[in-house]
Amino acid sequence: MIGLIMLGSIVNYLTRSTLAVAAPTILKDLHISAQQYSWILGAFQGAIMFQPVCGYVLDVLGLKVGFAIFAAAWALVNMAHGAAHSWQTLAWLRGLLGFSEGSANPAGMKATAEWFPAKERGLAGGVYNIGASVGSMVAAPLVVWAILLYNWQAAFLITGGLGLVWVVLWLLLYQSPQKHPALSDQERDYIASGQEKHLHSDGTRPSILRLAGQRNFWGIALPRFLADPTWGTLTFWLPLYLTTVRHFDLKQIALFAWMPFLAADFGCIFGGLVSMWLQKYARAGLINARRGAFTLGACMMLGVGFTGFVNNAYAAIALLSLAGFAHQTLSVTCITMASDLFKKNEVATVAGMAGTMGNAGLLIFSLLIGGLVATIGYTPFFICLGVLDVAGAAILWSVVREPQTSGAIVNSNASDN
Repeated sequence: MIGLIMLGSIVNYLTRSTLAVAAPTILKDLHISAQQYSWILGAFQGAIMFQPVCGYVLDVLGLKVGFAIFAAAWALVNMAHGAAHSWQTLAWLRGLLGFSEGSANPAGMKATAEWFPAKERGLAGGVYNIGASVGSMVAAPLVVWAILLYNWQAAFLITGGLGLVWVVLWLLLYQSPQKHPALSDQERDYIASGQEKHLHSDGTRPSILRLAGQRNFWGIALPRFLADPTWGTLTFWLPLYLTTVRHFDLKQIALFAWMPFLAADFGCIFGGLVSMWLQKYARAGLINARRGAFTLGACMMLGVGFTGFVNNAYAAIALLSLAGFAHQTLSVTCITMASDLFKKNEVATVAGMAGTMGNAGLLIFSLLIGGLVATIGYTPFFICLGVLDVAGAAILWSVVREPQTSGAIVNSNASDN
């Protein structure tokens, strides 16, 4: 099941990254400026901030049906990008894509909450989040290949078509643990016994207003607001940075633009392993282990600030790869905390709300890049990325409170809590 979710995440990020890789070609072909490109990206980020709506739909309709509807929508909208002839049309389509793709993170968190005991959720979240970096990584060579062999329009048709294939697989293969025919009673009991009893679904519909009034929501939402600009910078601005600052051509982008996302793959696993290690060997509680992994990633992010100061283009690629690794180390731990702190019937909604905050930060940061990069360059933005993550770590430690467990199993060393 986590492999199926990861595959969906791969397709999700492959489709959303198609525009970024094709951007140097599209901007030239359609006579779009860097500022207009930032507005196109802003339409996506503005629409994806409706993640709480997606999460609410998933909680109400159920994961299988709800996610299939959203995935089919994003695949078809992505294919429609090939018919765009102006930046205004692209902005409209990006808005529709952003809304539908906003379902991916809430769906992934809801699936891990259903399928994994608490002590394994960090690693499971890391595995499915590999899809984000793999999808972004595959986008560079696949889209460049489509452009060189056909045109940029074909790139959107191919990546969107892969999304429709995944929808079929999802409908055929996904089931909850309670309904999956291949799951033994022993496996089903193992999952249930390792989950927090105080976070079991109470059968009610989640209230966005009530959840927004809880400090634990803001404890994970504000770090997302500060951290997500890193991923947006790598996903949407990296090809243009390599083209305009490092003078890479399209083939060089295909050769090197995927490297930060490969490093991000390892960061996804690393963050989950650090959390598990802290619980097992440092005897940290579940929440403190998550915070420790986030803090480690934030400290590594400080090195990214040197990207603009190195003259060697390959050293810059190495530092941007560090950004991918460090960001996913901290991101997966923060994202996973939605399932650690809230009830099962609230997880998708909370994940969507936190995702809204993350994408708000990304939107603001992206608009600032679009408006200021021509005058101040990229260097100040690289410095800001590390500083913002350190601030996010401080918020995570000071705001989040471990819930009262009432005897629930929250990790393998529950007695320590």
